[in-house]
Amino acid sequence: MTIHILKIAVGIDSVAHLARVQQLRLERAQGVDGTGDLRHLTRNMPRRADLVLDGGSIYWVIRGYVRARQAILGLERVTGREGRRRCAIILDPALQRTVLVPHRAIQGWRYLDADGAPVDFNEKAPASTTMPVEMAAELRALGLL
Repeated sequence: MTIHILKIAVGIDSVAHLARVQQLRLERAQGVDGTGDLRHLTRNMPRRADLVLDGGSIYWVIRGYVRARQAILGLERVTGREGRRRCAIILDPALQRTVLVPHRAIQGWRYLDADGAPVDFNEKAPASTTMPVEMAAELRALGLL
C-alpha cells in the first residue's frame, strides 16, 4: 500500500516559483560532477519509509492549496550543515500539477493516504478543472466545485 508525504512549500508563491527554485538547486547539486540529485532535507526520516518508497510522492501545499506533486525516488540519512542528522528526500525533478485542494498550514510533513491524495491536473479535464487557478480555488472555497 503506497502512502505519500504532504509538505508545505515554505517561501514559495506558485508552482512555477517552486520549479525555478528546484531547478537552481538541481544545477548546484550537479555542478560538481554532474551526478547530483534533487533533494529536499527534512528533520525526520519517515518511519513508514517502505510504504513511501513504494510509489509515493511528495504533495506540495502552496499558498493554502495542494497544487503539485513529485515522485519520491529515495530517502537517505544525511548530516546537515550544523552537524545534525537529517533525512534527504530524493525527488524526481518533474513537477506534476494537481487539482487544487485546500489545506491548512502544518508543521513539518504529514503522511497522506493514496485514497486522500489529490488527482493530477489533466489538460483534457472538464471545464471546472481547466479554469484559471484562482477562480477554481475561490469556487471550491465557496463549495461550488
